Amino acid sequence: MNCETCQLKELELDPAEIRDVLRCVLHTIFFHRALGLVRPKDVDCELFEITYVQCGDAELEKKIDEKIEQFVAWSEKHPNRKSQVCLSFYEVKSKQSSWFGIKVERQHWEHWIVNVNVHPIHPPKSSFLNTREKVLEETSTRRSALETSVREVLFQIIKFANEKQEHIPPITNSEVVSFPYEITTPSSSESQFGWNKDVIKRILHSGHPYSLS
Repeated sequence: MNCETCQLKELELDPAEIRDVLRCVLHTIFFHRALGLVRPKDVDCELFEITYVQCGDAELEKKIDEKIEQFVAWSEKHPNRKSQVCLSFYEVKSKQSSWFGIKVERQHWEHWIVNVNVHPIHPPKSSFLNTREKVLEETSTRRSALETSVREVLFQIIKFANEKQEHIPPITNSEVVSFPYEITTPSSSESQFGWNKDVIKRILHSGHPYSLS
């Protein structure tokens, strides 16, 4: 099975921005790959002038929030690290085994790699030449630049979702998310880049990564 991988543009985040940004990015991916009967729900970001769409499924929202909290907990223990959150879609296939009967295996057909660089953003301290207003201005400028980067990632998601469709398996149910999925966050068995080694191996054997040019 052909498997596509989308490497999203790296986002530089302060720890306080992780939840808002990851919710926006992950829900946008799911909305464009749900393929089932969704109940679109507009959601405004807390930190940016960005509105994204959720699928309107409470169980999916809960799962995403759980994984984001796992990532937040990991980032607190591993500050100033580049890392990734991987969202993968797959099919479950039964394969005949000559000795042990039927073997069930996962066949991944798509990976989305959310690249983040988390580290505290400390504004310059106020001084005679660097007033509180100046600090607020610089903080606002940085937040505006991050908002632009988040928008670029959202456009990248939409572009990939629209261009890469031939590898998607046939839909056989009417669930909101028509295929099984997994959200992988860094773990104790991580590589130096914050990836689980099994995830790296899977992606390396699953086709050519797609990135924003």
